[in-house]
Amino acid sequence: MSRTSCGTCIALVSPEAAVGGPSALVRTGDRIVLDVAGRRLELRVPEDKLARRRPPWRPRALPGRGGKRLYLSRARQAHEGCDFDFLEAIVPMVEPAIH
Repeated sequence: MSRTSCGTCIALVSPEAAVGGPSALVRTGDRIVLDVAGRRLELRVPEDKLARRRPPWRPRALPGRGGKRLYLSRARQAHEGCDFDFLEAIVPMVEPAIH
């Protein structure tokens, strides 16, 4: 992303706001610390303030059907690969025998 943003940019945060991750509670003016070398992203808002923000938060309703519903209901979070949960291997792959 650095070539398109002219500097450090965050492309994915997990768990994401859409599923109630910490980023769902971020408001304009909040302090966020990004430590690239330490691989850390920290929301600097007191816990009591975040606690007041949690009750009114509600996830968006899923579409009735279609690709968007499939993605929103079955895609894994970024740290899990962003793949559909039903594509997870059930049986370990076995290397083919070489003759």
